[in-house]
Amino acid sequence: MVSDTDSSTAVDEEVRQLYERYQSAESDEECHEIALEMGKLDGRRHADIYAALEDE
Repeated sequence: MVSDTDSSTAVDEEVRQLYERYQSAESDEECHEIALEMGKLDGRRHADIYAALEDE
């Protein structure tokens, strides 16, 4: 079973990698694609938060 801490650490690492890719992007199109990935990740994080609140 994956703990909340492990899950959070994995998400934090994914955010860091996306941010680094965004900083090194060579075109506006690449920046846009990475920004969309960041948005999807943020949506998943919010869904996890709301699910945890419902379980309380």
